[in-house]
Amino acid sequence: METLIFDSDDLHMVEGFLSRAYARMRISSNTAAAGRVRVRRSILPSISVDELDLAIDMSYAVTPLGKICLCMVHEGTIRDHVFPGVRDTFGPGDMVVLAPPDLSYAGHVCRARCTITMLDLNLLDQVTATGAEPPRRPVRLTGHRPNSPAASRHLKQTITYLRDHVLTDPAIAEQPLIVSTSSQLLAASVLAAFPNTVSTAPTAQDRRDAHPTTLRRAITYIDDHADQPITVAEIAAAAHVTVRALQYTFRRHLDTTPLAYLRRTRLAHAHRELLAARPQGERTVTDIAARWGFAHPSRFAALYRDTYGTSPSHTLPRPSSRSQSPR
Repeated sequence: METLIFDSDDLHMVEGFLSRAYARMRISSNTAAAGRVRVRRSILPSISVDELDLAIDMSYAVTPLGKICLCMVHEGTIRDHVFPGVRDTFGPGDMVVLAPPDLSYAGHVCRARCTITMLDLNLLDQVTATGAEPPRRPVRLTGHRPNSPAASRHLKQTITYLRDHVLTDPAIAEQPLIVSTSSQLLAASVLAAFPNTVSTAPTAQDRRDAHPTTLRRAITYIDDHADQPITVAEIAAAAHVTVRALQYTFRRHLDTTPLAYLRRTRLAHAHRELLAARPQGERTVTDIAARWGFAHPSRFAALYRDTYGTSPSHTLPRPSSRSQSPR
């Protein structure tokens, strides 16, 4: 994980930093005192989450980002935000897509504080692929505002979780399974929140493919690759079906989802690793949880208790007085 911090009241420096961090842009301010711009950027492969404190009134014009760019406004206003076909104003509580990845946009910031989250386009394809071959057309979002307040809240919670529980600890954020799980979680949340070109209803062929053989292939692949950063599209490809058929198969036969089954499998591996740890070893519950893709210690502990009837710290063979793990 990489972290960048920027703090300046020099408009030229602000323009240069924002151009490097996002895309080429021009900014201007009509006020005598430009005000400060503070940015904290946390970067994972395919994802970045930025906290922006824009104590400034400024206009902006930005070239296409080539990525999905989400804006969650906490304070202030983003006024007259425009791209082809859209003119809108955003205020506290709003969650929006700033523009399609291939379009320029412009607007005016009125002393705003916001969270900017960017993700690579291929992340959407990873959670929606319809077969083993790459999609002929990439998934596209077809609206810049969420489908509903509930969808907006869920996406905000996902971004807040990534910001506060994954990106705050470099040791956690560098775990391959956590990076993979976090990326898929964010992509799935974006697709659930915004109108898009994906068809989620299983076709007649998907329903025919949702048989026990498909389930066995998928489970075998998950069991054999649980220690690797696999995607739902890769599981579907290994089972020789679409992602829709895969989802329908797990729902039909196990009343769960492929990713929930993958999480359960990784929890079982973490359980075995806790049991096998040396009594006086250096391993901690947090270390083992992170290795198997669980970034949030208290959530891991709750899931573990629900499954095994005890806390992970009690499973770890270590004197209780030395245990530093969550209970």
